Amino acid sequence: MRELTELIDQQSSGWLMVQQWLKEANNNYEVLPCDPTLARSTLHQLQVTTLSTLGAVLYETGGILVDNGWLRILGSGHPKLARAPASWTKSVTTGRVFQALLVADDVSGGFFALNGGEFGEDRGGVYYFAPDSLEWESLDTNYSGFLHWVLCGNLDRFYQSVRWKGWREETSEMNGDAVYSFYPFLWTQPQLPIEQRSRAVVPVNEHWSLCMNLQHQLTNMQGD
Repeated sequence: MRELTELIDQQSSGWLMVQQWLKEANNNYEVLPCDPTLARSTLHQLQVTTLSTLGAVLYETGGILVDNGWLRILGSGHPKLARAPASWTKSVTTGRVFQALLVADDVSGGFFALNGGEFGEDRGGVYYFAPDSLEWESLDTNYSGFLHWVLCGNLDRFYQSVRWKGWREETSEMNGDAVYSFYPFLWTQPQLPIEQRSRAVVPVNEHWSLCMNLQHQLTNMQGD
């Protein structure tokens, strides 16, 4: 395991690139301040350098809330977004092999993960767990491309089927460690408009467990 001094580059940093993207951002955002001690611990735990975009986000931020809090980029942790990638991933995948790193999620119940072999050979690629299909889908980009898309891309198009009138006012008040649970579930009755589904705020770890259990059950049913 590398020492912290080997992971922090004093001359250059991926944060310079992230700052440029923040200036160019089309989507509103809030960079959550980090606790320096927590930032160093998070960086050391994951063993990535600050030259990388991921390492820079971990070291420089407590997380980033994007588009009125709809999408949450995990950093080293903050009261508004207490989870960090390594510890969060470990906490919800205990007892199973999960060769990926959870790096972001959204209020509709979707999760973004950095592939470490869990989803195929494209290690370093970002995948999205879609709550309307219960499947992991490749976004055909790496972490840097993903972060740039989150800040500068068309999120309205990506989320058009799960956004309702007044969502901004609701999501801006949500804690980053909670998501919406919809009923009927998003993966059922695909033609049903989002406005006709009830929604409730639930802890993100509970939603993760529910989704993984449902996915496992459906996989077993399809295999029978």
